[in-house]
Amino acid sequence: MQMAQGDGQRDGDVDDDVRTLHAMGYAQELSRRMNAFSSLALSLSIICILSGGVTSFHLGLSAVGGASIGLGWPLACLFSLIVAATMAQLASAFPTAGGLYHWASLLGGRGWGWATAWFNLAGLVTVLAAINVGSYRFAVGALGPRLGLSAWWLEPAAQALGVALITASHAVINHMGIRATTRLTDFSGFLIVAVSTALAIALLTFAPSLDPTRLITFTNYSGPAGGNVWPASESLMLLFALGLLLPSYTVTGFDAPAHASEETKAAAAAVPRGIVRSVVISGLAGWVLLSAVVLAAPDLGEAAAQGEGAFLSIVDRVLPGPIALFLTVGIVMAQYLCGLATVTSASRMAFAFARDGGLPYSTAIRRVSPTHQTPAVAIWTVSIASVLFTVWTPIYSTITAVCVIFLYLSYVIPTALGLVAFGRSWTTMGPWNIGGWYRPLAALSVVGCLLLILIGMQPPNDRSVWVVGSSAVVLALAWLGSERRRFPGPPRIDAAGTLVTTEDSPFSAVEPEGERHGRRSAGSPGRR
Repeated sequence: MQMAQGDGQRDGDVDDDVRTLHAMGYAQELSRRMNAFSSLALSLSIICILSGGVTSFHLGLSAVGGASIGLGWPLACLFSLIVAATMAQLASAFPTAGGLYHWASLLGGRGWGWATAWFNLAGLVTVLAAINVGSYRFAVGALGPRLGLSAWWLEPAAQALGVALITASHAVINHMGIRATTRLTDFSGFLIVAVSTALAIALLTFAPSLDPTRLITFTNYSGPAGGNVWPASESLMLLFALGLLLPSYTVTGFDAPAHASEETKAAAAAVPRGIVRSVVISGLAGWVLLSAVVLAAPDLGEAAAQGEGAFLSIVDRVLPGPIALFLTVGIVMAQYLCGLATVTSASRMAFAFARDGGLPYSTAIRRVSPTHQTPAVAIWTVSIASVLFTVWTPIYSTITAVCVIFLYLSYVIPTALGLVAFGRSWTTMGPWNIGGWYRPLAALSVVGCLLLILIGMQPPNDRSVWVVGSSAVVLALAWLGSERRRFPGPPRIDAAGTLVTTEDSPFSAVEPEGERHGRRSAGSPGRR
């Protein structure tokens, strides 16, 4: 497969993509309409600094104040970039929907792939819940007073209804086809950059004073001083670590381009670029924006005491009413589109896993709409699951902690397997290749992911220990009890280029393999 020139795609690239997909044992079932920019925009939309960066701002500010933004944000984003670089290498070598699940299966075996799939799917479902809960609460908090809405709209029942309606609209748009979704996520990419830039400039322009030392000053805002976002603690190191959940939650979901690989042209080159560039752009833009918020605050201690309302309290005090309203509407729109993009990513993960027989009712979930060429059942399945999760635990900080843990567990498994397999069983790389840098960066990714998971389990999010721990136990019992005998994993290609199946494989009951899953021809690129 040839590397795409620049960011454009030739017509022949689609044929190359299809051949590569067939060589891995799959048919081209989804509509391949996304270009390189759309892949980048999808990832920018899910990261969305105007979503996680805004709705989780208090997680950083109420920890150690401005240092959480000035020092914590770039530190965490540098780590995310390291993870993204190793992920991009895998995505270039194995450009299929499902991404991490498929990589883990090929590099370490179907058991590792099965576990990765469940952790990644759980992370995507819970991050969708976190995004939509945060978006709903932000929209009601920002626009509610202007619309005369009472505090009842923040009660659990109203929140559940609002989140359900938002998520349902995301599912409808995704169901209608990748073209409509892509147009909206492309627009979202421009919207995020434009609104965040305008907001940063406005805050710095109208700021009563500017004190850059705020960005490196550690102030203990735990307990009541920070709106009880974090329990009172005398340890600035612990609080700084807890504040890292702000950038870690915000700059995540960059695996989205990998999940949409089968809908992207020249995927082996475009997808890894989208992964890495989205982290770089979001990291820099988010740092500038949130630093401007910290610098513009008339009184940082007063803002921290507002807890969840810290961001809005600063914006409302600094900006003139009409400007604040205009930019707030832009933020709400970006947050809505963030949820839309997350449904796209999560549904493709569910589709890919079900296609290989990994989910209950896989035969239904893997179905592709003949009209819209979208995994319609998967779209509605992940959407309903995310709403149910918000009903079970409506606490925003716990939702964010759980989704970060699940996602980074799914990130660390294929990275660790790639570290072991690199240069041994894994010798064929894609066009995006970091060469000898892969091993040291992969090792840093594994260590960093484990530390981040530990941070996410600290009080008041210790409930996440039970969520993640019980999930791991259930998965282990399910695998040892039945799934290791039932689940065949992704299709395997033998040395002669023939698709290998077993009697209990989901591939044995479908159309002839040459038509359904493709057959590796003599000239097709191998990925094994």
